[in-house]
Amino acid sequence: MTKKEKDYSKVTPVIRTLAEKARKSTIIESELYTKYDVKRGLRDLNGKGVLAGLTHISDVEASEIIDGKRVPAEGKLYYRGYDVRDLVRGFTEDGRFGFEEITYLLLFGELPDQKQLKDFSELLASYRTLPTSFVRDVIMKAPSRDMMNTLARSVLTLYSYDNAADDISLPNVLRQSLQLIALFPLLSVYGYHAYSHYHYGKSLYIHHPVKELSAAENLLHILRPGSKFTPLEAKILDVALVLHMDHGGGNNSTFTTHVVSSTGTDTYSAVAASLGALKGPRHGGANIKVVHMIDDLMKNVTDISDEEAVADYLEKLLHKEAFDRQGLIYGMGHAVYSISDPREQIFRAYVERLADAKGYSKEFKLYAMIEKLGPKIIASERKMYKGVCCNVDFYSGFVYKMLGLPIELFTPIFAAARISGWSAHRIEELSNNGKIIRPAYNPVTPPRAYTPMEEREMKA
Repeated sequence: MTKKEKDYSKVTPVIRTLAEKARKSTIIESELYTKYDVKRGLRDLNGKGVLAGLTHISDVEASEIIDGKRVPAEGKLYYRGYDVRDLVRGFTEDGRFGFEEITYLLLFGELPDQKQLKDFSELLASYRTLPTSFVRDVIMKAPSRDMMNTLARSVLTLYSYDNAADDISLPNVLRQSLQLIALFPLLSVYGYHAYSHYHYGKSLYIHHPVKELSAAENLLHILRPGSKFTPLEAKILDVALVLHMDHGGGNNSTFTTHVVSSTGTDTYSAVAASLGALKGPRHGGANIKVVHMIDDLMKNVTDISDEEAVADYLEKLLHKEAFDRQGLIYGMGHAVYSISDPREQIFRAYVERLADAKGYSKEFKLYAMIEKLGPKIIASERKMYKGVCCNVDFYSGFVYKMLGLPIELFTPIFAAARISGWSAHRIEELSNNGKIIRPAYNPVTPPRAYTPMEEREMKA
């Protein structure tokens, strides 16, 4: 930045003073939520989400009824009624990639036969082409340090290239959705290449996708300088994409899709809003926190095979004495699951295979140790309304690290998977749309009489 350029990111003392004034004016006492029976965060006292809608797309289960009482159970995830464990087992044992097949399931409600899958995969491949000069004119201009912002900007800019951008008829929305599903890996990876080139002076290369390759294979192909990857690498990335495609209608970004779509807005605006939700570290960015936490542990624990030393570090995390001092063991716990996260359990076997192949066995043993110790230490330190378990974010960042994926792309890859679920939910919302989603908020400021300017007192 030159001396003449204005620093728009500077927070002045005046802004700090005004920010504190704004903060004080918006503080709501915790007891008011109980007084007015408000489900804060749309959750009840047990942490269960408030029922806000109906969906065919997917379902999450973490409890079962025994003797008339609801008790915690092994977690389950269903796509269109199919247990995700059965889906992953099905396409992996048959030697197929699953992303295209499960995207078809989410969008159309049924598993495709061979011809339907072939035709659908070819349709997606035909959409893996960006508008002429889009990379040069959009992605290469003012590259952002955050790939989620780059992705959102690219999505919003695609609106300008679409002659039917505001048409929300279902055939047109499906066409737009398929294009975005096909293009998300390109937009993400090309954005990263532009950023690393202009900010870090790395070589710039743009590989075109290959129509015969799957989504997972193409992502590795366009990301790596030599476009080389092993079958195991492509397979585990494909499984990761499938496991992240959807997670019930109530997760924050998918709920955002429903809320924004209910207004009748265009597809690009709805998807950009969902990207903004996913970007948050409490949602899509959690796996990055896990990787940084493990890096910090390895710097501060001399022997990472020593359970006692690792446990001591984990206790320091909870006591806000280590890492970011937020009192959290990242990758542990989930808003819904209590005994197990089915995505993590499916993923774990593949993670171990990749760790063996990549020479990360020692680090994998550390992850496995924390998976065992974490829930016990949390339960001993804190009163829990439900059990705590390892979630999918705990291992996904480790997998991406072993695949050599830059950390800047961790959340965009999540988005490249979740766009399939968002698209299905957007179509569902538009198909059943009768009312705009508008929850109620209870005002807690009493009415006040207007005070003329000359009667107002100056207050510090």
